[in-house]
Amino acid sequence: MPIEPGQTYRSCDPRGGPRIRIKSLAPGGSRAHVVDAVTGKRPRWVLAAALHESPTTRDGQPRRTGYALEQPV
Repeated sequence: MPIEPGQTYRSCDPRGGPRIRIKSLAPGGSRAHVVDAVTGKRPRWVLAAALHESPTTRDGQPRRTGYALEQPV
């Protein structure tokens, strides 16, 4: 599934972490401009490679880094 503005992602860090919402994509699609999903504050850029469709890897192991898609548009 392609990365689109409005999608919500959850941190894959086992200790927890922020939920983010995609605001826009950089030209070329290598980075995504994101904000906090709840407050809409704390804008920043995240590498598109860190945004995953699933919270598990191909082998079924839970991801430990990046963000997993929580809510498609």
